[in-house]
Amino acid sequence: MTWSSYSSYLIIVVLIVLAPGPDTMVMLKNSLSGGSRGGFLATAGIFVANATQGTAAALGLGVVIARSQPVFVTLKWLGAAYLVFLGFQALRGAWRGDYSGVDAVKSQRTSGFRRFREGFLSNITNPKVLVLYLSVLPQFLDPATTSAWHALLLAYTVAVLGFVWLMVLLFFVHRVRTWLERRKVRRALDGVTGTALVGFGAALAFE
Repeated sequence: MTWSSYSSYLIIVVLIVLAPGPDTMVMLKNSLSGGSRGGFLATAGIFVANATQGTAAALGLGVVIARSQPVFVTLKWLGAAYLVFLGFQALRGAWRGDYSGVDAVKSQRTSGFRRFREGFLSNITNPKVLVLYLSVLPQFLDPATTSAWHALLLAYTVAVLGFVWLMVLLFFVHRVRTWLERRKVRRALDGVTGTALVGFGAALAFE
């Protein structure tokens, strides 16, 4: 692999990472309800899941999963159902509009694993992530000259850049938190986030 080909790969990955998707919405949902800590833990879960799927694709396991129709379809429906579930949670919060207990929720250390789990499950059950790896990575790998380490490098590049971008967004959310914590703004954001997650779930299910 040359620096020229890796640079071309970076451009493609950056464009993919910058496109809003379920990962962005899950991070936003958790940062609004759990503060910077909640957003970071959800982002960490997304990163671990992203790296796991990248590893599977780089080592050839992703091809097996993608070609196994029952496994792939099951994974797709589980991912769609989970995104819709998270979306309805956000929509329920927007409908109720009661955020008086948000500070209490933030102080509960036991909620940390739940936020990490939400990030992890939303990504690991999304087969589109695996398909992305399987469709993009082969374009920059030559089986005759490249090794598994090259494939892992490309895969982890996606995971790392995705993590960095979500952290940038989280920093921005933290900077405007005072404005975001206004009840009307919070309800609007929960409504938008919830609708987007439900939409992503429905698109994934019927794609």
